[in-house]
Amino acid sequence: MDLLIPSTGLLFWMSLTFFVVLFILWKFGFPVITSMVSERKAFIDESLRKAHEANERLANIQKEGESILQEAREKQAQILKEAAETREAIVEQAQEKARQEGARLLDDARVAIEQEKKAAIADIRSQVAALSVEIAEKVLRANLKDNASQMDLINRMLDDVSAKN
Repeated sequence: MDLLIPSTGLLFWMSLTFFVVLFILWKFGFPVITSMVSERKAFIDESLRKAHEANERLANIQKEGESILQEAREKQAQILKEAAETREAIVEQAQEKARQEGARLLDDARVAIEQEKKAAIADIRSQVAALSVEIAEKVLRANLKDNASQMDLINRMLDDVSAKN
């Protein structure tokens, strides 16, 4: 029966030991444990606060990164637009130069053609005049073989000249 119901002396000593251990723990153990728990709680709270701040910073950095990327995209679009405008301006200038050069070459060709035409006409006139003189000379020689016909021609020419005056 001693196992199920302890004796009074044992109960006394067990109670006394319990209260002594409880007093020692209360006086020296619990304050240390509670201070360690509160330090641990403060450390955990500080770590959570730092983690929250780090998350906020990360979110801010991500926002800044997105804004920088957006700005870079806008600059890229602007640069591409300026490059396209510059390319179009260069192409337009090249086309304008080509048109001017073509017009100049066409004008030069017209002038050269006109000069060649005038030269050809002058050459043809001189050839026609030379041929006319040769033909007239041959005709006159054939018609004016004797002196009487020569005198008759001279008289007619003099009459024509005096009639015109």
